[in-house]
Amino acid sequence: MQHVTAIDMMEQKPDPEERVRRIIHVDMDAFYASVEQRDNPELRGKPVAVGFPGPRGVLTTASYEARVFGVRSAMPSVTAARQCPGLIFVKPRFDAYRAVSAQIHAIFEEYTDLIEPLSLDEAYLDVTDNKQRIPIATEVATLIRARIKDVTGLNASAGISYCKFLAKMASDLNKPNGQAVITPKNGPAFVEGLAVKKFHGIGPATSEKMKQLGILTGADLKAKSLAYLQEHFGKSGAWYYNISRGIDDRPVRPDRVRKSVGAEDTFMTDIFDLDAARSEISPLVDKVWRHCEAKDLHGRSVILKVKYADFQIITRSRTAAAPFGSTGEIVATVHALLDPLFPTAKGIRLLGITMSSFGDETASGPTDQLQFEL
Repeated sequence: MQHVTAIDMMEQKPDPEERVRRIIHVDMDAFYASVEQRDNPELRGKPVAVGFPGPRGVLTTASYEARVFGVRSAMPSVTAARQCPGLIFVKPRFDAYRAVSAQIHAIFEEYTDLIEPLSLDEAYLDVTDNKQRIPIATEVATLIRARIKDVTGLNASAGISYCKFLAKMASDLNKPNGQAVITPKNGPAFVEGLAVKKFHGIGPATSEKMKQLGILTGADLKAKSLAYLQEHFGKSGAWYYNISRGIDDRPVRPDRVRKSVGAEDTFMTDIFDLDAARSEISPLVDKVWRHCEAKDLHGRSVILKVKYADFQIITRSRTAAAPFGSTGEIVATVHALLDPLFPTAKGIRLLGITMSSFGDETASGPTDQLQFEL
């Protein structure tokens, strides 16, 4: 059954003196798990986790049947299996997911060229001036979701609003297989009543810091001055000041530049030996390099991520004067970052490699990392 919530339906006759953007955030429902259930009828209606079982496994996603038991993305596999004894683990098939994602993107292009992909299973669409000349964004979202269902057999949810932040928040309101609208009239009130820990872009650490400052809701955030927020949150202060008022002027950018590309691997047994750690570097570099080549990306910075057995995470980075020209150059650089970490008394459970500083990007710029499961 489809669900539609209209938090005061988007005005069908906008004020001609004030042009309101119409932005849709489309988010596939339990995407990887849904693809697996679609392709394997024996999995339908059953709790499915995409990921690897075992003490070092981490889930990529889980079906809604599994989520009833509290199983969620990024949960350790052993925890998920304990919470849902009948959980079925399925190995990820990223080629299949990318193929379906391409079908979905083609559907988006039937309605607009202003598409900003966030991942394989979600994207922002600006449908203010859409190819079908449909004036109502809710109707566009309904048609897109129906086309996705017809072409792929999968369900999508959507959020519709006048800005990206609220469109993203709206897409979660009626999951799965639903859509919701947050209008300019109701956007500020919606934000005020929302817990800041539920704000897109505010993670656990920032949420905890805000809690210590007495900021629990959007209304609490709105009550703080710009100077106060900048004092406590630096450059992000202005962003928090604006979104607490339902203001987000960021455009939908179809030419959105990827800030980084990364790959990481979690090991079945902890690594204590330098040679063993070095042997894990080349496959990670090859994975990142292939993706960069496919996208014609040329990076100058490489970041090594190390997670120890006690879950402490450290990173080491190096930026070259010119883009790396081969996997050999990257491997040599990563080895130079890795070697000083040995000998180590703590085992290493995970290694990761990230490339950044593409084009004119600087190493200190924000990251938008695409993670690959190995």
